[in-house]
Amino acid sequence: MKKLFSSIAVLVGLLAFAQEKKDTIRKETQIEGITVTARKPTVESKVDRTVFNVANSSILAGNTTWDVLRMTPLVSIDNNDAVKAEGESVTVYINDRKSVFTGKELKEYLKTIPADNLMKIEVITSPSSRYETAGSVINIVLKKRDDEGIKGSVTFNNRQQQKNSQYTNLNLNYHKKSFTQTLIGSYSDNSYLQKSALQSTSYADNSVTEINTVSVGRSKSPSLSSTSEFELNDKNTAGLILEYYQGNSTNSAEANGITHIDNIFNRSYTQNQWASGLSRTLGTNIFYKFYDKEKNRILDINLGSNYYGQSEDNNFVKNQLISNNSTLYETRVLSDSENRNYYVKIDYTQPLGKEWGTLEVGGKMDFNNNVIPNDLSATQMDGLSTHDIFHYEDNINSLYANYSKTFFKKLETRIGLRYEHIDYKMRQDVAGASRKDSYGAFLPNLLLKYSFSEKYDLSLTYNRNLWRPWYAEFNPFMVPNDNGFYSRGNMELEPNPSHRLYMKLGLFKKYFISARYMYTDQDYWTSYIFETNPTDPTKNKTITQPDNFKGRVQKYYLFANTNQTFLKNKLTVNVGFGWYYMDNSDFNLKNNLENARDYLSYWGGSTNISYTNLFNKNINLSAWVEISNQNNGNSYANRTNVFHNISVTKIFPKTQMEASLQLMNIFQRPNFDATTYNQTGTLRNSMQWDWYGVSLSFVKRFGNQKVKENTKTDVEKNAGGGK
Repeated sequence: MKKLFSSIAVLVGLLAFAQEKKDTIRKETQIEGITVTARKPTVESKVDRTVFNVANSSILAGNTTWDVLRMTPLVSIDNNDAVKAEGESVTVYINDRKSVFTGKELKEYLKTIPADNLMKIEVITSPSSRYETAGSVINIVLKKRDDEGIKGSVTFNNRQQQKNSQYTNLNLNYHKKSFTQTLIGSYSDNSYLQKSALQSTSYADNSVTEINTVSVGRSKSPSLSSTSEFELNDKNTAGLILEYYQGNSTNSAEANGITHIDNIFNRSYTQNQWASGLSRTLGTNIFYKFYDKEKNRILDINLGSNYYGQSEDNNFVKNQLISNNSTLYETRVLSDSENRNYYVKIDYTQPLGKEWGTLEVGGKMDFNNNVIPNDLSATQMDGLSTHDIFHYEDNINSLYANYSKTFFKKLETRIGLRYEHIDYKMRQDVAGASRKDSYGAFLPNLLLKYSFSEKYDLSLTYNRNLWRPWYAEFNPFMVPNDNGFYSRGNMELEPNPSHRLYMKLGLFKKYFISARYMYTDQDYWTSYIFETNPTDPTKNKTITQPDNFKGRVQKYYLFANTNQTFLKNKLTVNVGFGWYYMDNSDFNLKNNLENARDYLSYWGGSTNISYTNLFNKNINLSAWVEISNQNNGNSYANRTNVFHNISVTKIFPKTQMEASLQLMNIFQRPNFDATTYNQTGTLRNSMQWDWYGVSLSFVKRFGNQKVKENTKTDVEKNAGGGK
């Protein structure tokens, strides 16, 4: 780590010295040619959000949207590809439109969106009632072309990690008078190698199982998206968004496991897995927008549907060795999921005169119909079902209202209330297990900001959130994993409510100190169940499933960040660092989590450095460093991870071409290492990420690349305390 920070410090120092010397020479020969260019800060800290402005940053070159999301301040991504903000789960929006993807599907989809299309990424830590969210929101804002004619870009990227991957993208835009058409097509061929080590301990029989797994995978992903927008007149706009994504993946894994009981050898095994999968996503959105600029009235109507289908074929071959007797077990799992979503959403914003603030109201109706069929064939079927179909349906209706007003020109206020009601039902066709339930929830939020002067301000926000289980987490059909364990869902999962109080102090518009308090009285996390068979150890099973965990968890958080520019705005440095403290004493006691730490504290932070036009040769540099600990629920990190990325981009203005070289985690490879505590034992998982190496990309642009500064209207930006 010291080598990493030393290298970056030397890099920044050399850049500053070199550019200062270069500027001195230029001043001697061209004193009247000095120009000061104003640039928007790379990172803006607002009342309810932190904005990562990347539109003109060299960080975009050679990256996908997923890569840039990793480097966004306050954002972290765990070993299961779950996106989090300040350590908490988030809801991802793209252009203020909720994404249908989560987890690994979200990762693969964002990999198909070139970073060159990014305007900014908003990390909304205190969202208004307009957002359907369980906590923080990440809003990915794409560029909107605003010039006449045809323009676009072509990107070619090659990435060398342990395996080699390629990525190609074509971005076309046509704008003529009142009509705008955008077409984005991409194709990626990604290969990866991943190594993991598991150590499972059971209190019941004092057994320890160690499993080492090596996985090799490949994914081919074409995608296509189209946005058609037509301005009917100066107040009315209509459009259609179509999105298609396909993922074709193959994976092979080999796991070696050995079990000791009271330090005496019990059994060992080798398991080989081969898996293939094909997924398809089709999304449609018809929208209509009325905007009266004179009266600042906005009506936004969205009608859409999303379809997601995935077929998987997992073939397992397990060679179990017990007392030198070899037994061969074969297992095959076939699944074919289909998820259908239909929705209608209406939002209306109305200023109530110059003195009475702004009112925003709206609602949404959501219908989901999901089916997950599974077929399992194996030579050993003890405790396993061969076939079942899981059905999940729900209807979520929501209404919200936000009222915003500024008092005395110094006190900004926003008060909001959202009500959500869900009816849901689920069932298994063969096993006959079923559940039908419904509930409603009021979700209030409050925002206050007082400006003492132009240099000092203080803000306070409160949000009540509700996190619902993902539909697949309910599915109780048990299947084997590639590490020798088994997994299933849990029909008895309940939603997780939480409360968040957030305070932020702004100094000189450059320095920000924030504090957060959050608590929840229940949550659901992964539980490990050990099923033993005294007469036949080959039938022992370790089963993972999500479970409800009662008990209060309290989290405290202090964070400081600043954004600075130097050398005529060419060098931008953003630094953020925070301290986290968790009180899990009540949670551990009520869930009988032996040896789990009741109190936990750790540090985390990130730095973004960018330099524009080095030596006036159209060379852009950027560097990013993140320090993070992935502590979640009943899982605690055993080591601190340091992620880093360094990129150099050369721009050729005459030919509108760019070449970029990127170095990813070359000083220290990322390694996820955490221990999970449960009622029956512990599990330590250490995983080496395949996120390091070298990336080389070329971009060819054509046409005028002018874009709109912001996709939001004035009333949308000003309503709700800095939205």
